[in-house]
Amino acid sequence: MAEQSVQATGPVATATLIGHEAAELAFLETAAAHRMPHAWLLSGPRGIGKMTLAYRMARCLLSRGVAGGDLFGGPGSLQMPPESDLFRRILAGGHGDLRLIERIVNPTTKKLRTEIAVDQIRGLSRFFSLTGAEGGWRIAIIDGAEEMNPNAANALLKLLEEPPEHCLLLLVSHGPGRLLPTIRSRCRQLILRPLKEADAIAVLAQQLPDLDQHECLGLVRLAEGSPGRAVAMAAEGGLQTYGELLALVGDLPELDYAAVHALGDRLARANNEGAYRVWVDLLRLWLSRLARGGAGLDQMSDAVTGEVALASRLTMAVGLDRWVELWEKIGALAMRAERVNLDRKQVVLNVFMALQSTARH
Repeated sequence: MAEQSVQATGPVATATLIGHEAAELAFLETAAAHRMPHAWLLSGPRGIGKMTLAYRMARCLLSRGVAGGDLFGGPGSLQMPPESDLFRRILAGGHGDLRLIERIVNPTTKKLRTEIAVDQIRGLSRFFSLTGAEGGWRIAIIDGAEEMNPNAANALLKLLEEPPEHCLLLLVSHGPGRLLPTIRSRCRQLILRPLKEADAIAVLAQQLPDLDQHECLGLVRLAEGSPGRAVAMAAEGGLQTYGELLALVGDLPELDYAAVHALGDRLARANNEGAYRVWVDLLRLWLSRLARGGAGLDQMSDAVTGEVALASRLTMAVGLDRWVELWEKIGALAMRAERVNLDRKQVVLNVFMALQSTARH
């Protein structure tokens, strides 16, 4: 599988844009050659299987099944039968040599913390100082590594500077640019591509078998190849909301004011805060798709019927810079509205006035 090298810094750091099969093969070849780095950084968009890959890597080393090169699913695969004892113990969190670090519930507030705290990372030093419970590797997975607070990041850096023997860190990150450069430089980096459309559809169909083929295709395109994101969108009615949004903007610069006010009234209801957030996210996603497609950065395909034709009409009528400017403006408006608790209907009305104004120039 073709790879594209995009960065190389530090003694062990490489950053490679890579598919999932090639990522597994790179790990297997590294392990078989006994050149295992002390840390891997797996990055890419949400929902494309980074954690799945991390767990496959962990299961491979904990099984000590690398030497023969012909592993559970055959050459070049990290597959393991779900009925195996090791698979079940790891799934249940019962393997003594594997530790998962992620944001946890604050025992005082009973709410999920907004960051990974320093005491969680310091605990890894104690974990790694012990002999493997089963005589092999000790492995830690940090899910959302960019969510570490500054003290936690510095504690991790110290651990990376003095890595214990037979210990492995697997850092999973949706935003690696938020990590310290010195952390990134001490990791073997793999930037995972979104799945191909057909592969993402197959995963989504397996997760949500009741979806018809048209819905699967629309959700995968809207989620830009991320099955996890597509599942979340399906749960939120995202495809239907996206279709309603495009119906409202389909005649820009003309607007159906009655429909716009009705949407504002619906999203302003006390029990519809979640629907409002979904709508704002999808609005910004539409503007992003429109701008990227118009700039030729992405090969745009219809998530809902008529999306490409609408994007072509709007970007031909108005320069791309105006749509990018509007995307930024709406993002700032959404943040300000949440911070000072602005009336949601007024936000919706302001958005459509801005859309109309942009489309007229």
